[in-house]
Amino acid sequence: MVELEIQESDIAFEEELLRNPHSVKLWMRYIDHKSSEGEYSSNDTNLLYERAVRQLPGSYKLWYNYLKSRRTQVRDKPITDVAYDNVNNAFERSLVFLHKMPRIWIDYCKFLVDQCKVTKSRHTFDRALRSLPLTQHKRIWPLFVEFVRSYNLPESTVRVYRRYLKICPEEAEEYIDYLISIDRLDEAACRLVKIINDESFTSKVGKSKHQLWHELCDLISQNPESISSLKVDPIIRGGIAQFTDSRGQLWNALADYHIRAGHFDMARDIYEEGIDTVTTVRDFVQIFEAYSSFEEGLIQQRMEAIQAGDQDQFPTQDEAETDLELKLARYEWLMDRRPLLLNSVLLRQNPHNVNEWHKRVELLKGHPERIIETYTDAVQTVEIELAVGKPHTLWCSFSRFYEDNGQKEEARLVMKKGVQVGYKRVEDLANIWCEWAEMELRLENFEGALDVLKQATALPSRKAAYQDRSEPVQNRVYKSLKVWSMYADLEESLGTFQTTRAVYERTIDLRIATPQIIINYGMFLEENKYFEEAFKAYEKGIALFKWPHVYDLWNTYLCKFTKRYLPLGGKYIERARELFEQALDKCPPNFAKSIYLMYATLEEEHGLARNAMGVYDRATAAVTPEDKLEIFTLYIKRAQEIFGVTYTREIYEKAIEDLPDEPCRVVCMRYAELERALGEIDRARGVYSHAAQISDPRICQDFWETWKDFEVKHGSEDTFREMLRIKRSVQAKFNIQVRGSARQN
Repeated sequence: MVELEIQESDIAFEEELLRNPHSVKLWMRYIDHKSSEGEYSSNDTNLLYERAVRQLPGSYKLWYNYLKSRRTQVRDKPITDVAYDNVNNAFERSLVFLHKMPRIWIDYCKFLVDQCKVTKSRHTFDRALRSLPLTQHKRIWPLFVEFVRSYNLPESTVRVYRRYLKICPEEAEEYIDYLISIDRLDEAACRLVKIINDESFTSKVGKSKHQLWHELCDLISQNPESISSLKVDPIIRGGIAQFTDSRGQLWNALADYHIRAGHFDMARDIYEEGIDTVTTVRDFVQIFEAYSSFEEGLIQQRMEAIQAGDQDQFPTQDEAETDLELKLARYEWLMDRRPLLLNSVLLRQNPHNVNEWHKRVELLKGHPERIIETYTDAVQTVEIELAVGKPHTLWCSFSRFYEDNGQKEEARLVMKKGVQVGYKRVEDLANIWCEWAEMELRLENFEGALDVLKQATALPSRKAAYQDRSEPVQNRVYKSLKVWSMYADLEESLGTFQTTRAVYERTIDLRIATPQIIINYGMFLEENKYFEEAFKAYEKGIALFKWPHVYDLWNTYLCKFTKRYLPLGGKYIERARELFEQALDKCPPNFAKSIYLMYATLEEEHGLARNAMGVYDRATAAVTPEDKLEIFTLYIKRAQEIFGVTYTREIYEKAIEDLPDEPCRVVCMRYAELERALGEIDRARGVYSHAAQISDPRICQDFWETWKDFEVKHGSEDTFREMLRIKRSVQAKFNIQVRGSARQN
């Protein structure tokens, strides 16, 4: 080795090194001094480094800087230069002492990779992994993997990856991607299954187990010929059982696997099984579209083969066309079944949806055996507590189906079972009984219809309140108004007077009768000439109800009574008066008008005029403010006809006191016109003056015009001026009121 030429400037460093040859800092200062001097070559620096590492062979700092300097010196040289071998030799010598230093190994490996020495680089990576402790391997493996992937060496790369994953199993996704890129799909699928089954595995790219499962299904379904180590069917079916939100995609993946493998019949079975098991419309649509596309593809393929004259599968044209017709028929059958298949999905989603069961029956028209089977499944499947819709309609429709097909006994048997079901509402059971009775009527079994309703209204062994939900509906249906109403109608049409009367009386005793039923009962008795019994029925109904529900009963009762008895003579007048007084007791103002008018008419026609006036007078205080003007108008008219014009003055004055401003002004104008007609000009002027206080000139122009015409015809200059003065004062008063209201707002 060439000795280093010592200059005068180096003497101080040499003397210090003689005194302290093991000082790393001293060697580094000496080397920095040599490097900073321009007259020294790189060889001088290298010789100084060689002296230093020979003196301190275990110094990481000296070796690291030495190797870095040597790599810098050969950077611009071709990789075939001998200088690269010298640098490699320096690395090898350093690793004799620093084989536990990962930085040296990393720099050496990178340096060899840059020299394109594949075998030596691979051996060096292996030596590094054998030399370094396990905790430092993660610094080497990424470089090793990157190195082997940069060359087309799939076998070596796979072996490296297998060793790499033992240290870093989280890099399995990168390995799987590499296997797919080199078309080693079988191992990729096996590795993907392994990480899916590993509960501790966490994707570095944030993929969920759900996404990894879909990748596996896509991989194995699209490459059936390349994957032989896995049982595809159990794997995908396991995913179908686990991932309920992606069943449509997984069924399609399984079918796609068999299609690519050429197992078309198996694929068709998979599609059918998927459609028959999914419970969401989304999954159904995905499977059905894939299924229909599959059938369309087979048809298109067969048509193209026929046009091209391909005879590989079918030696004759007729056989090929027959196969095409079979495929077309299968496709049409699939499309025709779509509504029914969708209905099946919705029923699997909620088997207690009554409306969907009815839709299914509509879809099965023309297939009576399947309709009976559907109705049977429906009534056995639908639970009353979970039912969506009206479950009793299933029994009614089932019975109507048998009836329409002439099977009377079967229809009655269905109804008999239907009335034994524990419905949630009494109305449902009542509808069943009424439908049963109507069916018997359609079958012209009138006695049977009456027997059905008699059975429905029979007292149970244990009575229960109608709203008591703790009791079964069978114990409460005897109070159903719908059943009793139909029972009464049938008895009127088919029964006797006594049986019909008994039904109505029973309805009243059970306190379930409505005002309309009471009215119907009364009319029924009247038609049979039992007038007093009819009036008693009205009185029973009146005792059951309060205002305002009793209004129709009173109105009907009073009309019927006055029409029936008052023409016979005056002996019934007192009874009629008592009825009217009883009706008016606690009568609300909004219903009092018609009863008071009826009462007044009674007194006018059959009683005393004085009593009629008294009734009108009471009516003015009992009716609503909106009806008072009408009552006062009629009161004044009848008083004028009976007692004369002068008798109406008191009524006019009372109306002016009781009525609000607007109707009061109307009454004042009528009163003033009356006084003018009687020649009482001053009294008329006084009425106008009184009404002027409630008549705003800006709004009530008709009133002021009427007064003006009156003064022009009957007044003087002074009275006209007085009218104008009153008008100005009234206008000022209303202006003040308007301004006051504006300030308050």
